[in-house]
Parts: sequence; structure tokens; C-alpha cells
Amino acid sequence: MNKEIEKYNNQQTPTDKEICDLLANTIKSDLIEAENKIWHAHPVWFLDDNPIVGYSKQKKGIRLMFWSGADFEEENLSVKGEKFKDASIFYNTISEIKTKDVKRWLKKSREIQWDYKNIVKRKGRLDRLK
Repeated sequence: MNKEIEKYNNQQTPTDKEICDLLANTIKSDLIEAENKIWHAHPVWFLDDNPIVGYSKQKKGIRLMFWSGADFEEENLSVKGEKFKDASIFYNTISEIKTKDVKRWLKKSREIQWDYKNIVKRKGRLDRLK
């Protein structure tokens, strides 16, 4: 695991660390070609410099977010905004994580991508990559 991400996970409560470690290891094993780092203070994985998936500690729990998840057509992922294409799920215990679902979403994250990498250059407009 990336040392920055390991440090992030280690700073969480024991329950949240368990969740973060499982998410990080699942993402790492399914998106093996992805670059990962701490970005905007939380772990994020990128394909060709485009953010794909990440997680963060929030009041509601550990939020697993897919940048293009709104188009995954997955009922367990809640869509947040209308301007961007992200979707998320919150976890409070490790038993809530269905790795089969996470792996399916990771597969979709490779197949369905919006171009967040160039959003500033395009003045906030998102274009579909895949």
C-alpha cells in the first residue's frame, strides 16, 4: 500500500481503519494499473491522471466515491449533485462492505469515465471519455 495512504488509514479509529484498509486493498487489487495518492486530503486512485475512485472520513462514515458513478446505474450508490457525475456509498462497519459490489463498481469505473482531468481547462464542462 502507498505509504501516504497507509498513514491516512492509520490515523482513523480502529473500526474506520479496518474499513479503509479493506477498501484500499480491494481497489489496489482490481485497479492494478491505477496511480494512487493522497489528493485533496484523502486517498484517490487515477487512471491516466483522471480521478476514478477514492474514500474519505466524513460525519456519516467512510465515504467511498466514484467520480463517474452516477452513470453506473447502481441503486446502492447515491448520486450527490447534478453538475458532476459522482456517486457514493457510506460505511460504518466492515460488515457493511460487500466486496462483490465494490469490485463490480471498480470494473464500471474503468469502463465509464468522465474527463475530470481537464475540467478546469474546459471551464467546468465534463466530457465523456468512455
